[in-house]
Amino acid sequence: MDSRFYGAGLAKLAVQDLTGPLIVIEGADGVGRSTHMELLQGWLEGQGLAVLSTGLVRSALTRRGILTAKEGHSFDRTTMALFYATDLADRIEHEIIPGMRSGFVVLADRYVYTTMARGAARGLGRDWLSKLYGFALVPSKVFFLRLDPDELIRRTLRRGGELDYWESGRDTGLAPDLYSSFRAYQTLILQEFDRMAESYGFVTIDASRSVEEVQAELRRGVAAFLDPSLLAGPADGSD
Repeated sequence: MDSRFYGAGLAKLAVQDLTGPLIVIEGADGVGRSTHMELLQGWLEGQGLAVLSTGLVRSALTRRGILTAKEGHSFDRTTMALFYATDLADRIEHEIIPGMRSGFVVLADRYVYTTMARGAARGLGRDWLSKLYGFALVPSKVFFLRLDPDELIRRTLRRGGELDYWESGRDTGLAPDLYSSFRAYQTLILQEFDRMAESYGFVTIDASRSVEEVQAELRRGVAAFLDPSLLAGPADGSD
């Protein structure tokens, strides 16, 4: 087994000369991933580095199918896992590996861990999920923006958002109402992330703090393994 993959990898896919790193930002919806991805990308590009950004459901092969399936409320948990696995496999082959081979810093807004956590929270076996995603490249670094479910709810409601059917796990039958289901489901998701944090070597960041504080810690973490000289300027989260 190639140590660059979590399992058997993708058949006949050459992974030589991958000079660019793969950096993953994980965390629940509402934790601020998109904001931090954008800030981190702008900072890295400001340092003269080429950056490629990717994320879940961005594959042209699967995007429409996933979005269409989620419009209804009958998206089977196994089909969901297979859909997301196909999405990631296509992006690894056509986005991530070409970007790394070209020397880009590849930033991934979530990776196999979110889909594995979702699958486990819906009752799929962890061993089955880990084998399913055995085609995935091992990232250079994974940063997990951690926030408890109650704060996730408060943030969602403060910004005027609604609790999403799927992010609330309504399909799992955990609770009779949307609010209680969101809290129960996100608690299960957080438990899965905490379990994976140790086994997959996540760098866990407390996301309950200000954007500036979280971004500064994220930049320090990236610079620590990428190039410490990147922090020669201010690392307070500002651009």
